[in-house]
Amino acid sequence: MSAALDARITEWRAHLDRARTVRTGEADELEAHLREQIDVLRDAGLDEDEAFLIAVKRLGAVDAISREFAVANSARMWKQLLPADEAAPASRRETGVTAAFALLAGVLVLVLELATPGGSLTVFPLIAPSLAIAVLAAWLLQRRGVGWRPWLAALGWILVPPAIAIAYPFGASSDALPLALIHLPVFAWFGAGIAYLGGRWRGRAMQFVRFSGEIAIYYLLIALGGGVLLTLLGGILQPLLPGSLAALMQWWAPPLAAGALVVAGWLVEAKQRVIENLAPVLAAVFTPLFAVATVVAAVVYGIGGLGGPFDRDLLLAFDLLLLLVTALGLYRLSARDPRRPVGVIDAAALVATLGSLALDLVELWSLATRIGDLGWTANRVAALGLNLLLVVVLVGAAILGIRMLVSRGTSAALERWHTAVLPAYAAWALIVALALPPVFGFR
Repeated sequence: MSAALDARITEWRAHLDRARTVRTGEADELEAHLREQIDVLRDAGLDEDEAFLIAVKRLGAVDAISREFAVANSARMWKQLLPADEAAPASRRETGVTAAFALLAGVLVLVLELATPGGSLTVFPLIAPSLAIAVLAAWLLQRRGVGWRPWLAALGWILVPPAIAIAYPFGASSDALPLALIHLPVFAWFGAGIAYLGGRWRGRAMQFVRFSGEIAIYYLLIALGGGVLLTLLGGILQPLLPGSLAALMQWWAPPLAAGALVVAGWLVEAKQRVIENLAPVLAAVFTPLFAVATVVAAVVYGIGGLGGPFDRDLLLAFDLLLLLVTALGLYRLSARDPRRPVGVIDAAALVATLGSLALDLVELWSLATRIGDLGWTANRVAALGLNLLLVVVLVGAAILGIRMLVSRGTSAALERWHTAVLPAYAAWALIVALALPPVFGFR
């Protein structure tokens, strides 16, 4: 066979390998059958291109093959969600290392909790989330087998900012303290991204986006299960040990939450192919819903609330909605095949982007009104900066989304835009966490 024909067969095989229901041995058998069919057709006088096309047609489309395997092997698909075979030595070692790191995360957070009882209102919450993320990063780095520079970059990125923040004279009623508590873990998570990518961020940011979405799914499931378990255990012990539920939540929930982060990372690493199938489903379900929600909110507040100052809780809800829409769009792109034609979900994503942009402009108007009436505070500056950043992101996404819908642009361009602005979120999180508190006197 010629090199050109081998390349076409390799491309067909790669498509088959992406079908999650076909095992490697079965794919090898199908490829061998395809090659036999091509040889038979060429012996009959057909050229390579004709033989390849007819052989593929006879064998069946990859999607049809995948569906047949999925129906015939539905039990296998469920089993793929379980951990790897513990009988394998490599699997046992990996599981043991993961358990050791998860235990390390829990122990470090517990020790920190015990060591800071008096300053727990500031020191513990400032350090604990970043500490858990640092252990996750260390686990990822040892899996990657990288040199010392990625270790230094990732762990320094994660641990230096909270080390600075704990030296700040925050008061218990300080508005700057909640800002630091929220934004330090956001900044630290990009350090986990450095570890996940082995120190090579350029051109690979979308891989970090996929990892972030997948670990969020697993961690949420683990957190829900753990919360139910602690609640039930506390309820059972309550008659004999009054206050046991409160004690469990206070002392054991944080260490367990830290260890669960490493476990969630392990599940992502072990089961990427299974969880990736959820991305298109989540995008298909939630993108239209968020499109409706953003448009309705923009219309309601654009007509009835424009010019009136929003309360803080409503501003926070708006920001969360805008961030969720932006994250959903990015996660949708991470699962989208660039070769796929524009469809209904792409149109819904554009509507969600335009609705979010309108809502963000309404919120900016409200913030400007509030600042003009009441002056500047750390909270208002943080909200203003975030919303200005989101306006830039959403304007770019809207322009590229429109170009894609009219066939003058591609989803790859939209993906590059979203990944290019990711460092801006980290930079703003660091500014809010470390620069705004001293500027406003830690009030």
